[in-house]
Amino acid sequence: MKMIEQATEEFIAAIRQTEEYREYIVQKEKIDRYPELKEQIYEYRRKNYELQCLGDSDELFEKIDAFQQEYEQFREDPMVSDFLAAELAFCRMMQEINIRIIEGVDFE
Repeated sequence: MKMIEQATEEFIAAIRQTEEYREYIVQKEKIDRYPELKEQIYEYRRKNYELQCLGDSDELFEKIDAFQQEYEQFREDPMVSDFLAAELAFCRMMQEINIRIIEGVDFE
């Protein structure tokens, strides 16, 4: 187990050196300086998540359209768009890492 713990620490260090992680931290620190904006971003993310969990609902298209219209101007704020883009890039990188690990250990 000690070997896994050491490899995990090295892996975390490697992740922290990626451009995706570094950019996410830069954008997160900017957002952290504006608590009200940060709260609005969290509310946006919460509503977005709820929409994704609706599945194949009859009114899904209408709800997505209303959501996009409601947040269109909000998403145009450079601080918001930069943060969300950095967060998305980091999340995609982490998802790819997880997929590769699961496939690499033949875990079903």
